[in-house]
Amino acid sequence: MQTFEASTQTFPRRLLEHGRVRPNRPAFREKHLGIWQSWSWAEVNGEVRALACGLAALGFGRGMHLAIVGDNRPRLYWAMLAAQCLGGVPVPLYQDAPAADMAYVLENAEVAYAIVEDQEQVDKLQEVKALYPKIRRIAYDDERGMRHYRQPELISFAQLQQLGRDYDRAHPGFFEAAVAAGSGADCAIILYTSGTTGKPKGVCQSHAALLAAGQGGVAFDRLGADEDILSYLPMAWVGDCLFSLAQALVAGFTVNCPESGDTVQIDMREIGPTYYFAPPRVFENMLTSVMIRMEDAGALKRRMFGHFMAVARRCGADILDGKPVPAADRLAYGLGKLLVYGPLKNVLGLSRVRVAYTAGAAIGPDLFRFYRSIGVNLKQLYGSTETCAYVCLQPDGNIKFDSVGLPAPGVEVRLADNGEVLVKSAATMSGYYKRPDATAEAIDADGYFHTGDAGLFDAEGHLKIIDRAADVGRMNDGAIFAPNYIENKLKFFPYIKEAVSFGHARDQVCAFINIDIEAVGNWAERRGIAYAGYTDLAAHAQTYELVRDCIERVNLELAGEALMAGTQIHRFLILHKELDPDDDELTRTRKVRRAFIAEKYAPLIDALYQGRQSQYIAIQVKFEDGRSGTSCADLRICDSKTFPAVANAAA
Repeated sequence: MQTFEASTQTFPRRLLEHGRVRPNRPAFREKHLGIWQSWSWAEVNGEVRALACGLAALGFGRGMHLAIVGDNRPRLYWAMLAAQCLGGVPVPLYQDAPAADMAYVLENAEVAYAIVEDQEQVDKLQEVKALYPKIRRIAYDDERGMRHYRQPELISFAQLQQLGRDYDRAHPGFFEAAVAAGSGADCAIILYTSGTTGKPKGVCQSHAALLAAGQGGVAFDRLGADEDILSYLPMAWVGDCLFSLAQALVAGFTVNCPESGDTVQIDMREIGPTYYFAPPRVFENMLTSVMIRMEDAGALKRRMFGHFMAVARRCGADILDGKPVPAADRLAYGLGKLLVYGPLKNVLGLSRVRVAYTAGAAIGPDLFRFYRSIGVNLKQLYGSTETCAYVCLQPDGNIKFDSVGLPAPGVEVRLADNGEVLVKSAATMSGYYKRPDATAEAIDADGYFHTGDAGLFDAEGHLKIIDRAADVGRMNDGAIFAPNYIENKLKFFPYIKEAVSFGHARDQVCAFINIDIEAVGNWAERRGIAYAGYTDLAAHAQTYELVRDCIERVNLELAGEALMAGTQIHRFLILHKELDPDDDELTRTRKVRRAFIAEKYAPLIDALYQGRQSQYIAIQVKFEDGRSGTSCADLRICDSKTFPAVANAAA
């Protein structure tokens, strides 16, 4: 892996270098009140300098931690860089986390300073003070609603920068000396894990590690300063840190922040990113919106869409990979590009995308194939918070739908005796904050990080991730049970938003289903089915038939797979509520917390395996206003058809 010159081995030094090399190129854009605002690299240098000096004037210094809370905003990225300029460490928090979750991270990271987006986050931190009273100063970006706030610890972003300009004039050379004192080995950021199996842990990543991951990805996909990306994923997630911070500071491309979460799709079409990153859930939602549109379209459009999508499935991915395709198929695909694929990519905002990545969870092969078949160069990225999301990459022209690619440049990947994926690279974390025990458990004496994922290499060296090692189990008949593999197949259908399967140490597989209220609601309205809300629609007999059809189609696929034929779903139910991070059923990155769900919904699991036709359940839930309550329902349980294993599946 290429390394940086010592003079640019930190984020602040990379920032200063871009200000020198490309001062007038756009570094950040943000849509505000419907208008795109732009800042050049020279302007960003000035903004960060003022902010860093302002923090210094408030007493923030080397080794201290700065909480960052809010949606993706240029000023919050600048706050990260400002903290790093002083030798401090930014600690981004999930903006939708409840106060109690925030309090845990703030206390664990020993945070005394915070920069937040708006009144909502100020209010949340004020609430957190009852649990963690050690926050000394809070700066806020958006001043709307803050006029009557008189708490002495509050300061506006504009005031903080003015304070910094005054401090800078009074202390000439201070900023340059602070930046010069930093080194690549310094901690650049603390990112907290999603806490799938326990309390989140703070992952300490150095400047050198993040920049190594950024440099590796930029070189691998030949990214340059002309790229445009849309930054909309949580700033507390390692994926956003890699793409919107590390790679941006390596390549010098433009980071675009949408106006709000509700306008992402519109803003994406306006920007037309050339480089795009999203977890599988976003691509699933895009596909769901497409299918809903097509169901509402006229008969002619539906037939045309179906015909050309069949062409795309047959040859689209091969054309994208530059493989030989019969002339007739190539001609049909060209016509489909004009009539269907091009307009479809334009609607999705993917027209200019040269490289797209997905990561954070396994993506179903069918979903993967759909995007590549219409000409979107979608690839999988495999990594974790502890490895700067940099372990495996898929090279152009060598994409396999069931793998996560080859080890990235500079990364060593091997498998333990139990199949666990082990990783060693310059992008590996320094350690877990205040958790030497957990660090020693995760990184062995040879320097390999134990990912917790179960995988295998194919004949060409591509890595296939089966599931989380802790989640992979065995059926009573000895068949491998990989729940995530089954769930991803189910979630390919637009009507299924989430699924949780059970089968370890059981005779058969059963599943919980969450319907997608938008897709199923649209389906119901076109059939004249009345419903009052999610719970009512989820319990409807025709909804059960719709979901049963999806499950049986997945079972038919599984019947043709050697390892998975015995894991077809025999029984299922549709939950009366959506699984929710606020109810601790999902992590903030929307990963299923299996152990928690198994305990919380134990009566439903027992009913599935005891052959009951229905089961009453009463559970505690949290409402949006913070109150708790009880959600009750009598849930119907249905059987689904299974299929004999295909004879050659065992070959």
